[in-house]
Amino acid sequence: QVQLVESGGGLVQAGGSLRLSCAASGSIFSINVMDWYRQAPGKQRELVAGFTSGGSTNYADSVKGRFTISRDIAKNTVYLQMNNVKPEDTAVYYCNVQGRLIFPGRPTFGSWGQGTQVTVSS
Repeated sequence: QVQLVESGGGLVQAGGSLRLSCAASGSIFSINVMDWYRQAPGKQRELVAGFTSGGSTNYADSVKGRFTISRDIAKNTVYLQMNNVKPEDTAVYYCNVQGRLIFPGRPTFGSWGQGTQVTVSS
């Protein structure tokens, strides 16, 4: 019912930049959550960046000042601009989108992207 397509991952040198994208499509009525998570090998998935209910942004301490989350509501797309990346940013990055479907009763949905690998070399 809802599909998420992530793109933009890859191999980058420390200090470089990457831009991740996550586009949502399908039977979407509204979206209220568009966040980015990451999971490094042997570690739990963690929230990297997201939007609060008021529309402001919040970031993990480890990425503050380096990563920027943004969204294009008309395109149901969320972005993560990653600048000055570090080897410890190496992980699989996932977008998480939650909202309501167009069907009667406006049922809620929650979906994860397929994940995109980001590898930062030192």
